[in-house]
Amino acid sequence: MLEPLREFRDGYLISLSLGTPQQVIQVYMDTGSDLTWVPCGNLSFDCMDCDDYRNYKLMASFSPSYSSSSLRDFCTSSYCIDIHSSDNNYDPCTMAGCSLSTLLKGTCPRPCPSFSYTYGAGGVVIGTLTRDTLRVHGSNSSVTREISNFCFGCVGSTYREPIGIVGFGKGPLSLPSQLGFLQKGFSHCFLGFKFANNPNISSPLVIGDLAISFNENLQYTPMLKSAMYPNYYYIGLEAISVGNSSVPEVPLSLRMFDEHGNGGMIIDSGTTYTHLPDPLYSQLLSVLSLMITYTRSIEYESRTSFDLCYKIPCLNSSYQDNLPSISFHFLNNVSLVLPKENYFYAMSAPNNSYVVKCFLFQSMEDVDYGPAGVFGNFQQQNVEVVYDMEKERIGFQAMDCASSAAFHGLHGKNA
Repeated sequence: MLEPLREFRDGYLISLSLGTPQQVIQVYMDTGSDLTWVPCGNLSFDCMDCDDYRNYKLMASFSPSYSSSSLRDFCTSSYCIDIHSSDNNYDPCTMAGCSLSTLLKGTCPRPCPSFSYTYGAGGVVIGTLTRDTLRVHGSNSSVTREISNFCFGCVGSTYREPIGIVGFGKGPLSLPSQLGFLQKGFSHCFLGFKFANNPNISSPLVIGDLAISFNENLQYTPMLKSAMYPNYYYIGLEAISVGNSSVPEVPLSLRMFDEHGNGGMIIDSGTTYTHLPDPLYSQLLSVLSLMITYTRSIEYESRTSFDLCYKIPCLNSSYQDNLPSISFHFLNNVSLVLPKENYFYAMSAPNNSYVVKCFLFQSMEDVDYGPAGVFGNFQQQNVEVVYDMEKERIGFQAMDCASSAAFHGLHGKNA
């Protein structure tokens, strides 16, 4: 299965074809969650605290009433139990009017009650579980396959979540899980943000057998398992190199869990920037500031949320910077040299003989609870990332993702 992804703002969009006749909805691809949801109701969908998206008009939202194959999910559904996962899985449906005996017999005729779903960054969505026909691409973009009774959230109101999401986590509600591909895996190769407004090229997302490449250049690090968040994809970070120097010791919490399941680094396509805990993050900033001799741009540091911005000299709109390389060293002797544009990014066009570049890492909050760090999508650009579920490992290979898109026939294909 091959799906094109299009970069938009702070993530990567995938087009979902839902319903009969089909309605095409663009949603973010997210390896850090399970639920797939779409905005429902062109007029009634409401997003609170989404001012940044005020001028962005959704290309479409889903209308169940316009689909002849749309069904509300029922209390007897395993997905209904999963979305409500409380101490007593039957509570929400009991409150909706079903007796415990009908629930245990699996004969409850009541619709699955509305759910609320919370994201790590504080976003919340509220909706109902719906089933409908999903159409996906086969081994190439000209072949389609129909998936009946695909379960997703029909969402009417959100907080800080303006665009729908397709979940690629390990849980039963995720898209690869529902499609039967989770035991195999998937891969993606995110194009750089310079292709954001180019409709003629898309990032390849490969799901199933084709994703598990046997390329000799791939390096694999083990998938770690957290008892607290079993559906996240965890990797272990051992060290960070800046140029020829190592940053002071990376804490154990980035490669192992405590007795409660806290710790580890998640790899997350739904988080834009890599987040590191303090004092590691502050130490990394110190090492960089000692190595870099360019003039700081205090203006851009105060204007953006980034802590290090520099004025890079340029001549005739071209520049050659001497910014240091950064490498991540993961468990199993895996070393990934990050493409330089993944962590020092030009925030403006060349102006007054210089261009401003900012360091696109951020500090991790609440490191005492949950993951200790996040490997974000911006730092995954021009890197082939392979999720090999069969062997429980994640592979990395620095790559020109535009070439990968051409190989998969995604030049000239608008996502």
